[in-house]
Amino acid sequence: MTKPINKGRRESFKKVLLGGAALGGLSSFDMKEEQPYKLKGNINHGVCHWSMNPLTIEELCIGVKEIGFNAIDLIGPDNWHILQKHGVDCSMCNGAELGIPDGWNDPQNHSELIKRYEEVIPLVAKNGYKNLICFSGNRRGMDDEVGMKNCAEGLKKILPLAEKHGVIIQMELLNSKVNHKDYMCDKSPWGVELCKMIGSENFKLLFDIYHMQIDEGDIIRSIQNNHQYFGHYHTAGNPGRNELDENQEIYYPAIMKAIVDSGFKGYVSHEFIPKSKDKLAALAQAVQVCDV
Repeated sequence: MTKPINKGRRESFKKVLLGGAALGGLSSFDMKEEQPYKLKGNINHGVCHWSMNPLTIEELCIGVKEIGFNAIDLIGPDNWHILQKHGVDCSMCNGAELGIPDGWNDPQNHSELIKRYEEVIPLVAKNGYKNLICFSGNRRGMDDEVGMKNCAEGLKKILPLAEKHGVIIQMELLNSKVNHKDYMCDKSPWGVELCKMIGSENFKLLFDIYHMQIDEGDIIRSIQNNHQYFGHYHTAGNPGRNELDENQEIYYPAIMKAIVDSGFKGYVSHEFIPKSKDKLAALAQAVQVCDV
């Protein structure tokens, strides 16, 4: 049985949808507005399930549809049936990777990674999905150029299958300063060079705005100069990885405008960890902040 959103949560959530949440100057709403907030449709919103814990996948499916979008990131094959039950897209699939530290930069991982991706890529396509995540892995003393060549060598072995099935393999850019010490794909120039080395439209970067704010900054210029290599975006407030509000330094409306101006038609998924107990209200607020 589908678990309903409780009354208290629903009232708080409704207040945000009606424009009653304080967004610290990032956006403003007419307090007299009587109709629910309607998304403009310029940004295809998604959300990462893990960051909305303790909401179940089913609860999150119900919540995102009430907010006005229908996509959830980082769900693997075992749980796709829950999304399909609610008509929600899996905007970024997982389930083939070995984990963040053990990725494509180490040739010792290639055999197992190739096996896993060859199994999952056809499943992604069969279920009507498009994006599948991957990771570079940690350096562990390895030179960045060597790691890039190793990544390209391994990934090129699965790209023909991805191209055949119309699946885009996306390597996530993560910061190595705070959250993922020693991670190799921690700067967009490195990732862009890897894209050029691989030379396939079915390999792109998952540009995580929070992570790249920490490790390189200059987010809008990166989007303007390299948007053709970015296949997916993640959001979160910095510092703290929390709500997109006045307590963090990233001005998301300008970044969203740069994404829209680039012609991007993929997903922007929210991966912040709400401080608020009402996770769906925090998510609704973030969606409105980014709705340009």
